[in-house]
Amino acid sequence: QVQLVESGGGLVQPGGSLRLSCVASGFIFSSYAMSWYRQAPGKERELVASITSTGGNTDYADSVKGRFTISRDNAKRTVYLQMNRLKSEDTAVYYCKARYYSRNYWGQGTQVTVSS
Repeated sequence: QVQLVESGGGLVQPGGSLRLSCVASGFIFSSYAMSWYRQAPGKERELVASITSTGGNTDYADSVKGRFTISRDNAKRTVYLQMNRLKSEDTAVYYCKARYYSRNYWGQGTQVTVSS
């Protein structure tokens, strides 16, 4: 059974940091590219960051470049999103996604709220 379980969300003040984790099971994690998406209330889901299967290449949305870092540990079957200098506009539900060619798996999401 395929599972992606996100954790690490919560309430943080502007300028603070959070690290999200996504633990995978049920598929060959090291073969899949991984991504983090987010969806704010009333908005479409958007790509935040992605990382190749080996971790050799990463890509970021312009809105998070220089503040967020995606990484993965294939031995732990986990992908991370380190989020620094958080802003109120980063408030959203964050989802991880696994992709292998046309095969896509999604997690259930974790809420991140940036507010004073």
